[in-house]
Amino acid sequence: QVQLVESGGGLVQAGGSLRLSCAASGRSFINYRMGWFRRSLGKEREFVAVISRSVAATRYPDSVKGRFTISRDNTKNSVYLQMNSLKPEDTAVYYCTADRAMAMSTPLLYDYWGQGTQVTVSS
Repeated sequence: QVQLVESGGGLVQAGGSLRLSCAASGRSFINYRMGWFRRSLGKEREFVAVISRSVAATRYPDSVKGRFTISRDNTKNSVYLQMNSLKPEDTAVYYCTADRAMAMSTPLLYDYWGQGTQVTVSS
């Protein structure tokens, strides 16, 4: 089992940047594919980024591609989301998630997730 704790959210102006962190506890962090998703008021859960176990592969939806970067440090059991050129439509609660999917093309499975961190982008 994996416990996830997100941090780093806040209020930022449009065009600004934030870096989210997610600390994982439990066993065998490297056995999990890690990702981020977000949820805003009145909207469905939205995939934001995913990274493979080995850090070799990442995937993003078009809505954040070129602006967001996911990374992980397996020595620190942590995953990060660098968000640049933020837009008001990026406002949401951001969640870190872990799953055991093997293929990067597999949608997030949401096996585990944290409590979320609020990101608010003002115009």
